[in-house]
Amino acid sequence: AFRDINPQAPTHVLVIPKVHYPDAASLALAEPALAAELLREAGEIAAQEKTVEPGYRIVFNTGPGAGQTVFHAHAHLLGGRGLEWPPG
Repeated sequence: AFRDINPQAPTHVLVIPKVHYPDAASLALAEPALAAELLREAGEIAAQEKTVEPGYRIVFNTGPGAGQTVFHAHAHLLGGRGLEWPPG
């Protein structure tokens, strides 16, 4: 995991598995335990960053239309500011 070079929130960390899958759905289908581990790790990082309270968001962009620019599965952990819904 490391900080995003173009952060969209005060806390913006990328959580990336070492094995290659083009997106989160492919990762979850092929290796569900690894997908769960990625989410667990994101939760631990959120705790370290003190974003558990008031809250944080985990985002998986899948496909160019959703803003995916790196075609290797990864999660964006966002926190440290209000995260309104819907995003965008």
